[in-house]
Amino acid sequence: SSREHKLNFKKSKEVCLSYIQDAMLQKQWKRAAEFLTFYVESLEKDFSTEYMGPSEMIWRIGTEILCHHSHSSMKEFNSFIEQMKTLGVKRYLKVCLEHAFHLLCNGLIDEAYQNLSLAESWRFGEQTVLQDKEMKLIRAYRGLLDYYSWSKQKNILLEHGREGFEDLSVEQEMHSCFRKAAVNLKEIIKIPGVWDLFVKCYVDLLEFYGDHNEARQVLNEYAYNSKFPANPNAHVYLYQFLKRHGEPKKSLMSALKILHDIVPSHELMIDFNTMLQKSKKRKKRRLGLEVIFAALDYAGWKENVKAWNCLARQVKQIVISEKHLDWIKQEWNSRKDWWPAFHFSRYLAKQNWQENESLSYEKALVAGILLGRDCKYFKYISHQGCKAQMKRFRILKKFVNKHNLVYLRIS
Repeated sequence: SSREHKLNFKKSKEVCLSYIQDAMLQKQWKRAAEFLTFYVESLEKDFSTEYMGPSEMIWRIGTEILCHHSHSSMKEFNSFIEQMKTLGVKRYLKVCLEHAFHLLCNGLIDEAYQNLSLAESWRFGEQTVLQDKEMKLIRAYRGLLDYYSWSKQKNILLEHGREGFEDLSVEQEMHSCFRKAAVNLKEIIKIPGVWDLFVKCYVDLLEFYGDHNEARQVLNEYAYNSKFPANPNAHVYLYQFLKRHGEPKKSLMSALKILHDIVPSHELMIDFNTMLQKSKKRKKRRLGLEVIFAALDYAGWKENVKAWNCLARQVKQIVISEKHLDWIKQEWNSRKDWWPAFHFSRYLAKQNWQENESLSYEKALVAGILLGRDCKYFKYISHQGCKAQMKRFRILKKFVNKHNLVYLRIS
């Protein structure tokens, strides 16, 4: 019966898809391709009254298999993707984008550009309006390739410019690429979203032609417009731009403060801490201590010598001046239960001493102040340093012994 046939077909289709999924997870691409072939053939032979058109699943699975199959070729991939374009009007532009990405990954830049240009000229009734977002992406990626061409022409011009070489055709081609790239890149970054690569390229174009005000406006909009999602890179790009153009430290610190709030473990926190420590304002120096403590909460910073140096230097200054010990106490209170095992175990002391003497020195100073002279980490490192007759470790040991009462005050 028709009903029984539909049920059997649905069951066999689900089983076949599960086999495909299993093969792909195990990276058995040949086996996955065979099952996909059976799956497509079964769709073609289906005699149920309901129309079973090729789904997006075939496109997605087929693309993945062809990208990894050992016997797959670019010719086969292109043939498959062209079939997918003609079989699905609603996803035509998405398939074109993926095709362009695959061509780019294989170094076929001109072919990718041609593919995007053809997609941009595509029109299909109401679908043209419905796929407005995809069309903007098509134009944006074409703009990215125009930027790539502009960059190549710029490098040629700059290279020969030193020798007094002038080639008007190169310069004209460069300006042509600039105009095409600028129009499409500017259009896409107006839409709320994460457009890091597009923003960087557009700013590079503007900076090269001296339009710094426009570049600043673009970066400010990208970083501070509430319609855009929170994006650490937006603040990184703004900070780098401000730094390149010699902006006041106040502006630099403002950008880094927001970055700190979003990603306290970002590598630029070293720069932020350094600027804050140099400030004459007590509030900023206090923030500097908070910033470096927060960074060292993350495993990726455990062996960062610069970070430990920043913390050791500031802690030492506070201890010598005997002012603001409450700053250290406030930061230490939330960490004293887990930092000793995380940073200051005897095992880590041995490892740090063997691998990085400078790291062990900075950490031993911090450990001695926070945990006292009986701390396992400090005792091991200071003993090894003195045993090796290193002057700075003898000075370190004397300093911690002299200020051991600080440990009692902050604990």
